[in-house]
Amino acid sequence: MPNLSHVIRRFNRFELKYLITLQQAERFKAALRAYLSPDDNGNGQGGYALASLYYDSPDFRCFWEKIDGVRFRRKLRIRRYETHTALTEDSLVFVEIKQRLDRVMQKRRAVLPYREALRLCNDRQMPEHAPQDTPVINEIYAFLWQYNLRPTSLVCYLRQALIGTDYDIGLRVTFDTALSYQANQLHLHDQPASLPMFPADYVVMEIKVNERIPYWLAELVAAHNLNLVRVSKYCRSIELSQNISSDRWRVALA
Repeated sequence: MPNLSHVIRRFNRFELKYLITLQQAERFKAALRAYLSPDDNGNGQGGYALASLYYDSPDFRCFWEKIDGVRFRRKLRIRRYETHTALTEDSLVFVEIKQRLDRVMQKRRAVLPYREALRLCNDRQMPEHAPQDTPVINEIYAFLWQYNLRPTSLVCYLRQALIGTDYDIGLRVTFDTALSYQANQLHLHDQPASLPMFPADYVVMEIKVNERIPYWLAELVAAHNLNLVRVSKYCRSIELSQNISSDRWRVALA
């Protein structure tokens, strides 16, 4: 992944999610090759690994706001883009607030050394940070105290990302596989427990756009008979770890 100190720290976009099989994903990726290119930040095919440590209140308020479809909702996570080097206290990570307002997804994030991210999110102490990160650091600090947030779930997966050309700036299509979670030993530096989140042949595909989905992509989605589904990796991990029954995600493959 790139030097995190140079990445965009806030943006708004629309996200469309699909739960599909590996075969559907390969067919769809083949159709996308004429329009999109692999993300340069990954390997040659745009692939990389992700680990996200999510925070929630003792009564899982962020989880239930998503399940209930609250129009304005937020969640907090520490995200690591994994590399070949081991995670250390000095490794740079993202601390992110992911917010949804109606259909618009908004993200605000700060780049911090791992030890400073834990100092903020676990110890609720102001970390050392770059001046441009002050607004989001203050927001995260208030959010932690307001909801009494604490580590709740660790989600890991592999991602292949394809991005738009100059004709489709801001377009991004991602395919997430090997999705796993754990609800104990909630540290990014721990070896993950790798409890499966979905059956092994399932893929979470996301279309991310700044304004509207291109016409050609809408045609491809229809031609491949893909259906939108309300699927959240964090919520799925909580459903499994807390034994909360929900079959919403199964509708996609019914």
